[in-house]
Amino acid sequence: MFFQQLKRDIEAVFERDPAAKSVWEVILCYPGFHAIQFHRVAHWLYKKNWVVLARFISQLSRFLTGIEIHPGAKIGQGLFIDHGMGVVIGETAEIGDNVTIYQGVTLGGTGKEKGKRHPTIGNNVVISAGAKVLGSFTVGDNSKIGAGAVVVKPVPPNCTVVGVPGRVVIREGQRVDDLLHDQIPDPVAEMLQCLQRKIEMLENRIAQLEGREQGRDHQNL
Repeated sequence: MFFQQLKRDIEAVFERDPAAKSVWEVILCYPGFHAIQFHRVAHWLYKKNWVVLARFISQLSRFLTGIEIHPGAKIGQGLFIDHGMGVVIGETAEIGDNVTIYQGVTLGGTGKEKGKRHPTIGNNVVISAGAKVLGSFTVGDNSKIGAGAVVVKPVPPNCTVVGVPGRVVIREGQRVDDLLHDQIPDPVAEMLQCLQRKIEMLENRIAQLEGREQGRDHQNL
């Protein structure tokens, strides 16, 4: 079983990283691959209730690779963590088969709740650099999470999610809204524009009142 998983993890690198040249390069030079192997051992110990030793191995893995995977997390076959620095995977996270995770991704919780508090990631999911998936919900099979997205709600299968907070922009190959990535709204600019409109309205109102007062003065004269 262990060697089958090892073989599949190596194959996953070659399938999804054109820079990989040899098996020895993957074994010796890929921190994502190293972190996954450390986790296999730590998770086995965690299930045997060797919690402290399992946590120690996960912390050693974090020190060596920059990738933190809690030993309680459940990971399927063929996970590929590309580059990987800053990746955090929480205790109750579950990851399906053939998932790709890029650097800076967090699979985390939203508070101090007990029980299942981290996301479940389906098969063949891609989570791009810097994305945060927070909470106990499911990201469906074959979905993609865009770079920098913050996902706090369930994602159906075969969807693409972008933005903060994350929202579905493609479902089953069809665009579901007209989001343009070079025209993402700027909330600060929108607020300033709103204030400007209010100031102009007040200035017009003041000018009207001053005009009425001046008219009354002329009439009195």
